[in-house]
Amino acid sequence: MSDETITRIAAVGSGYMGGGIAQVLALGGATVTLGDVDADVSAAALERLIREAEGFERDRLFATGSTAVLRERLRSAASIEEAVDGAQYITEAVPESRAIKAEALVRVSAAASETAIIGSNTSAIPIRELAASVAHPANFLGVHWMNPAPFVPAVELIPTAATASGVLGAVRALIASAGKVPVQVADSPGFIANRLQFALFKEAVLMVEEGLATPADIDQVVSNAFGFRLALFGPFAIADMAGLDVYHASYSSLAAEYGERLEAPEALARLVADGRLGIKSGGGFLDIDASETSDLVAYRNRAYAALSALRRELGPPPGLP
Repeated sequence: MSDETITRIAAVGSGYMGGGIAQVLALGGATVTLGDVDADVSAAALERLIREAEGFERDRLFATGSTAVLRERLRSAASIEEAVDGAQYITEAVPESRAIKAEALVRVSAAASETAIIGSNTSAIPIRELAASVAHPANFLGVHWMNPAPFVPAVELIPTAATASGVLGAVRALIASAGKVPVQVADSPGFIANRLQFALFKEAVLMVEEGLATPADIDQVVSNAFGFRLALFGPFAIADMAGLDVYHASYSSLAAEYGERLEAPEALARLVADGRLGIKSGGGFLDIDASETSDLVAYRNRAYAALSALRRELGPPPGLP
């Protein structure tokens, strides 16, 4: 079915993540059927998603007319089996438990068409492990949405060695057509987003345990420093703009205090030794065209100023210190 446009979708697991995914895919043009533990749960989820959409539309978070579209394209089923019947694509978004996901995938796979694509929304479980629960691994992959699904652009696509290339292409096209940013990543625990996110969180907790700062202070530094930049650029672009020699020197200071844990990565040291220092030398981790450097810096400055203005307009987050 990889040559077809996906228009019939089942969302198995209609909670916060599954419901948000269903909203996005329905607004993207598909008919989406919710399936859950029983008819009452999926029906209640449908009502909740419509009410939620009404609020989003009032607050101008969804486009005008979105609620009407969702009333037309979202439906609920009496069971998981009923939900997946006839679906071309099935998004599995049950709780992040190996046992629960395995059980759900066995049921989905048994009831779905042999050609149906199944995408598991998991935060960290290896996809090759989950693939053992499906009958047709060539039609299976990980599709990791970010929370909250309606508003965060990135979606990680995680194929296994068995995933058919046409299946990956079909899901990529589906995600892109729904206005998201699909990124193919390797099948490793945590993938990209959560491996980085949880590494940062662990270091932040260590700082609190060491008495270096309070959680509120750390949040202030992150959201107003490198986290501010990360809203617009990835870590390699930021490093290349800052200068890899600066990064390498900073690692020397960190390693002197914290040891091997915060030594400079070998790849960084090699680039600096080769004179590849980022945009100042015409090359670093990213091959940024030297002729684009001044335009990139000007864009960066405009973007940071615009983001600062947006934050002033939004005001501080309610309830946070």
